[in-house]
Formats: sequence, structure tokens, C-alpha cells
Amino acid sequence: MHLAVIRRVVFSISAMHSLRYSSKLVSNTTPVVVRNSLLMQRRIFHNVNGSFINDSKITRNISLPKLFAKQIQVREYASKVVKVPALAESITEGTLSRWNKKVGDFVQQDEEVATIETDKVDAPVNSPYTGTIVELYAKEDDTVSVDQDLFKIETGGTPAEETTKEEAKEEPKVEKEEPKVEKEEPKKEELKEEKEEPKKEEPKKEESKERKKELKEQEKIPSPSPPKTDSKSATTLYGDREDRHVKMNRMRLRIAERLKESQNTAASLTTFNEIDMSNIIDLRNTYKDSIMQKHGVKLGFMSAFVKASVFALQEIPIVNASIEGPDGGDTIVYRDYVDMSVAVATPKGLVTPVVRNAHLLSFIEIENAIAELGKKARDGKITIEDMAGGTFTISNGGVYGSLYGTPIINMPQSAILGMHATKERPVAVNGKVEIRPMMYVALTYDHRLIDGREAVIFLKTIKEQIEDPRRLLLSI
Repeated sequence: MHLAVIRRVVFSISAMHSLRYSSKLVSNTTPVVVRNSLLMQRRIFHNVNGSFINDSKITRNISLPKLFAKQIQVREYASKVVKVPALAESITEGTLSRWNKKVGDFVQQDEEVATIETDKVDAPVNSPYTGTIVELYAKEDDTVSVDQDLFKIETGGTPAEETTKEEAKEEPKVEKEEPKVEKEEPKKEELKEEKEEPKKEEPKKEESKERKKELKEQEKIPSPSPPKTDSKSATTLYGDREDRHVKMNRMRLRIAERLKESQNTAASLTTFNEIDMSNIIDLRNTYKDSIMQKHGVKLGFMSAFVKASVFALQEIPIVNASIEGPDGGDTIVYRDYVDMSVAVATPKGLVTPVVRNAHLLSFIEIENAIAELGKKARDGKITIEDMAGGTFTISNGGVYGSLYGTPIINMPQSAILGMHATKERPVAVNGKVEIRPMMYVALTYDHRLIDGREAVIFLKTIKEQIEDPRRLLLSI
């Protein structure tokens, strides 16, 4: 039987393409389909007779004998460079906080490859192609700019695991026979040595009586006590101590910058009041179960304070205004809408997502919006758009047990309301001392724009709305 063998295949292909070969045994006289790239110029097959087969077509069928026939496939790949995407308006750079993939990993289209940390949020970078990552152009903690080369991906192909499984199936199993090692019988001389018992040591001679007396006298003499250690040594007093130097992340740096900007720019002043929470607590306890069953949301105090603040902002519009312009501002901007910023604590810092058009929302709609924004913030999925804007801010330190505090204005806004913990305290009610659940509230405002009179009336209006929730429904 004459056997034909493919000895050599010569390809001419573009430098931007890589080739991959996979082979599979086929039956006798089974035609082999050879697929080539459109960029391929020539293919030459050489057999044992010395003749050549020159094929310029895209597909050619060749009959080969069994065992030597192979299916040759040329797969086409292209390398693509992915750049840093646009992060958000006015943000041109960020810090590469982590790589979620490494060189050699196979990724699907829209799968997250890296995370870039900006001043406000973490922005994911997704792969626009399906393929294998072949090169990374930046390291973690590097500063990267928009449109900068980030990584290279080789498009096409399949995950390495699938290819490995296919190749593993094709390879025939070869059983390896381990050479048998015959055990050598121990020699007679070795057995004799093992049987020999160790010689017993000769008993020592009995010590003299004088020597025994000396030993007894030495036992009676007390041994000197060890020196006392100083229990107040440096190690005992302070233990093992160390200083850790950790670089601030971008969000923390931005928070520090904005807070200092607020202190340096605004003429901040704080006024205080206290609120009897009895009626709003009764309202919440009466309807919280019904609201949970019907709307699937918890009824808290934040929605009531948002509604009360909206009413107060409409009554005192200067608190909802802001100063704009060069050199510290020369223009007052009044707004006929309320975008309420609600402070939310996250592991990386404080963020203030915005409840849009709060003046048009009901209690339930406000609670839904706050719950959704809070979850996104804690999960690290909050976006720049979620925090942009805002005309007034509410910060609730009471959830952490804060009794009293002065919040800092969230520039360029002009005021911020601080809520605190509700505590039972003795108060005078109609000439009698009663124990009531009380909350201290604080309003920090920019005295350049808001006078003390407006600030006090504003906070007093919120107090009246919360102490009598019927006002919230009747808008009085």
C-alpha cells in the first residue's frame, strides 16, 4: 500500500495575523478540506514522489490514506488595542484600581476587564470584543487618561479550556509499562549482623562513702535565685507597635479637597433646634406594615424630612439658591425645583446621590429612590450622573448614634441639614415635665447669601412639619 505524506505547508500571511493548527485523523480516502485566508497568496503540498500540488483556490479536496490524513484549518485572528473610555463630563483621568483579567485570559464581549477609580465613583472598563488578552499597558495604581492605550486583545478564537479538551480527546492514550525491579535477597552476613545484640554496658563501680556524703551536703545548699526582671520594660508597656502609611484613594482625596474648599469659600454658620418626634413615630408605626405589604419598601424618617425640607425651601427660596460667577461669585441663581442630595456612607467615603425633582414625589416614591440610590452606593455601582447637581443636602448622622454636630456645606450649594439620633429626654409640655423622643437638628448655611433670620425660619418650618405630619399632607 502506497502511503502519501504531507511534508510541508508554506503560507504567506499578513503580519497582523497569527495561525493556529488543529489536526484530526480521518478515514481512508476521506477528502481533507484545507481552508485558507483571503490574505494567503500560495499553498504548496509536497508528496513522496517529488511532485507538487499548487492550489490558489480558497478550498481544495485532497484524498489521503488512512492514519496520515489530517484536517488542516487556518484560523484568522486580529489584534485590537482598547483605550481608556470616556469616564464622565469634566473627568479626564483616573487611577487603575485593579485588573479583573490577566494576560492569556479569554473574555467575552462587554465582560469587565478593569476598574478605574475616579474622584467620585469606580468606573468599569468592559471589553468591546470577544477574544484573548495578549498585553496590558498599565499597572494597578497607575494614573491613566482618557483615550490612553489600556490593553490589547486578540479577537476571535475560543477559550483555552475548550481547545485543551479537544486536543486531549484526540491524543491516543499510551500505557507506560514500568520496569519491574527484582528484590534482592539479603546476604547471610547481613542477617548475622542484624541478629547480633548490642553489648551491655558494664555496671559502674560503687562510689565511695565519702563521695556520697559530699553529694548530700551539696543538695542541702540552696541554689541562688535568678535575677528579677523589670516588668515595666518598654516591650511590656507598649507592646509591638507599628505605623502604616496608606496612600489616600482618589475619592478620599476629592472629599478632602471639597471640604477644605467649602471652609475656605463659604461664610459658614450653624443654627440649631430640637424636634419632638412623637407624632411622626406614631405615624410610622401605624402604617409601616401596610406600606411594606403594598409597596415593598420600609417607611423611615428620611422621606418625612425630605418632604418637610421641600416645603421649607419653597417657603424660603434663598436657601435653595447658590452663588455663581468669577472671583467667588457675583450672581445669585434661584431655582424653582428641588434636587435633594442625600448623604450615604460607603467603605470608600461619603457620597451624595441626588433624588431628582423631589418636590414632585410622594413619601413612597422618595423612599424608593433613596433605597435604590443607597444600594447602588454601597455596592460601588453609583455613577457620576447619580451624584451630579443637587440644590440642598440632608445628612443623617443619627443612624450612627450622633447626638449633635455641625455639617459642612456641600458646595456649590448654600445650606445643609443635619439630622441626629432620637433620644428620650424630659421636656416641658403645657407646664408639665414629660419624657419625649427628641432629635437635635442643625442647619449650616452660607452667610454670604442667607441671613440669620431666613436660616432660623427655615429650620423652624421643618420642625413644625415633622411635629405635626398633617401639615405635610395639607401643605400648610
